Amino acid sequence: MSESRYDALFNPTPEHQMIRETIAEFAAKYVDPQAAEYDEKGVLNQALFRQLGELGLLGITIPEEHGGAGMDTVAAVIVHHELAKYDPGFTLAYLAHSMLFVNNFFYCANDEQRGRYLDKVLSGEWVAGMAMTEPGAGTDVMGMTTTAVSDGDSYVVNGTKTYITNGCEGHCFLFYAKVEGRVTSFLVDRDCPGFSTSNHIDKCGMRGSTMSELIFEDCRIPKANLLGAEGEGVTHMMRNLEIERLALAAMSVGIADRCVDIMVDYSVDRTAFGKPIGAFGQIQRYVADGYAMTEAAKCLVYNVAREVGPDIRNRVGSDAAKLFAAPVGKIVADYAMQVMGGAGYCREFPVERLWRDAKLLEIGGGTLEAHQKNLSKDLARERVRR
Repeated sequence: MSESRYDALFNPTPEHQMIRETIAEFAAKYVDPQAAEYDEKGVLNQALFRQLGELGLLGITIPEEHGGAGMDTVAAVIVHHELAKYDPGFTLAYLAHSMLFVNNFFYCANDEQRGRYLDKVLSGEWVAGMAMTEPGAGTDVMGMTTTAVSDGDSYVVNGTKTYITNGCEGHCFLFYAKVEGRVTSFLVDRDCPGFSTSNHIDKCGMRGSTMSELIFEDCRIPKANLLGAEGEGVTHMMRNLEIERLALAAMSVGIADRCVDIMVDYSVDRTAFGKPIGAFGQIQRYVADGYAMTEAAKCLVYNVAREVGPDIRNRVGSDAAKLFAAPVGKIVADYAMQVMGGAGYCREFPVERLWRDAKLLEIGGGTLEAHQKNLSKDLARERVRR
């Protein structure tokens, strides 16, 4: 692929190139050194998180006149791609804040709500998240049982959300509840009466971000915290899922990119039977196949990202991108671990952590099975229209 074509797809403007260079430098200098420590602790590095606010990244897709960076989905993909090379867990906390809360909130909030929240979430003063999943409703989102009942100038909310990224540190959350059976979007803050969070839910990977339950027990949500109108929650949810899925797919690409680099370096430096292990066909297969699938996933994700935006729906593209790209990070991390042998399995090296982190991308933001279902239905529907 020529350099000009590469730039046209992956860095379509000088601004995209600049943000990639900025994030790549920041990630190598600041994100990489802390990744293993915070994986071990199982907590978010909040000081580092606030540095993302100082760089203007927490509002990457928010218009400049509202304090954001004013960039597009491709830029969001670039940030997640470059950060995830070094710490996917930290990147997941960023995604939950910047995509699941900030991007979603901005496009379904009114000016008064933006005035109360935007400055604090764009700066990183407040960590934020989004709550959709429940103990009995994950992929079956319409099966949610959290309810909101109108009562004077408030809604009284009851229910539990689970597996919520940034649940431990978060000050505010966008969440979904049913009002007379209709899915509706709301905001909740730490200081809302009747709202609490559970203890941290320990997990296999992505440990640089936290996860907890959000618990609503006769929680009183001011009516000023209703986002849009009653019953518009599904629209908000579906619109934001597309950019979320691309960001998650980009994280998988970042993991795979890093693992290819590690694998190549190790295959050159490590010797066995008197020669570099890269001279052996078995190792060549892992390196070559890993590189090829990484590049294929990268091209698909960036190509689809050009066709997703606040007013551009592309569920087929975003589902296809995540369905294909999500397993790539896990597979290539596995290849890298196999190339490194015992060293790859040890926590002294990053491959073990990247391998654990990669699995979530086949589950979060829609399981692989959900993407298969969506694609099959949507492609059949398009055929009927033809």
